Amino acid sequence: MTRVVVVGSINMDLVTLAPRFAAPGETLLGERFVTLQGGKGANQAVAAARLGAEVAMVGAIGDDAFGAQLYEGLAREGVALDHLHRIDDCGSGTASITVAGGENAIVIVPGANARLTPAHVERATDAIARADAVLVQLESPLETVEATLRLGSKLGKPVILNPAPAQPLPPEWLELARFVTPNEHELAILLGADASEDPRELIRRIPCPIVMTRGAEGAWYRDGGELVQQSGFKVDAVDSTGAGDTFNAALAVFLNEDVASAVRKACAAGALSVTRLGARGGMPTRAELDAFLGKPA
Repeated sequence: MTRVVVVGSINMDLVTLAPRFAAPGETLLGERFVTLQGGKGANQAVAAARLGAEVAMVGAIGDDAFGAQLYEGLAREGVALDHLHRIDDCGSGTASITVAGGENAIVIVPGANARLTPAHVERATDAIARADAVLVQLESPLETVEATLRLGSKLGKPVILNPAPAQPLPPEWLELARFVTPNEHELAILLGADASEDPRELIRRIPCPIVMTRGAEGAWYRDGGELVQQSGFKVDAVDSTGAGDTFNAALAVFLNEDVASAVRKACAAGALSVTRLGARGGMPTRAELDAFLGKPA
């Protein structure tokens, strides 16, 4: 069984379904409202667990009702929570999400996620030392992201850096990652480049192996050689929330296979994830992914 450690955010998602996105200053009648458990870190942990990995979560929740629900939700998915920290006098992270036409717009309030520190990462050294892959995103403080990259590198563990929400990062951080996994928009921001530049040129400039996601079109990746394209999988999209998280989780779970196989399975898992509502609603199990790819369960 693949062992994955996820360092990252845990949020309660407040989701509104609407016929379209509201314009600035406009009040729009929505169609439905639901609360769903999310956060890029927690989503990736859940997706990896459903794909059959042994998963440990390094994160923080508040001492509020949302925090209790988030803890129980991760526990039900089989995620190890020895390094999930409850922060006193602090609310849990939230994400306000509007879904319209199969796309989404998201506003995040970090809450306890902003209190996840490098010390919390250091306390998880034993778990990271046993891991086959480590996942980290940018919804945690940057010093915590850096600590994860440096500890993973020190221990010789492959760290997958998902640079979202996008922001520029020092090149030396990128060099510590086994893979960086931006989409086209995130890649331009990551490098401080013009978004109109050809993403293939940006890929050549990044100082580490990269897997760039392209939504329904699949992914491009480079692992020290030529740029390779992995085609996407056709599905009926319902909600794209969590597709990137599912992709990253699958990449981590299957990284011990060859890169081409891992990227193909990540694209397939990401495609499956958009077929149902919610960041976690469509995250596939290993059996569902195998069936989708035409393999015996």
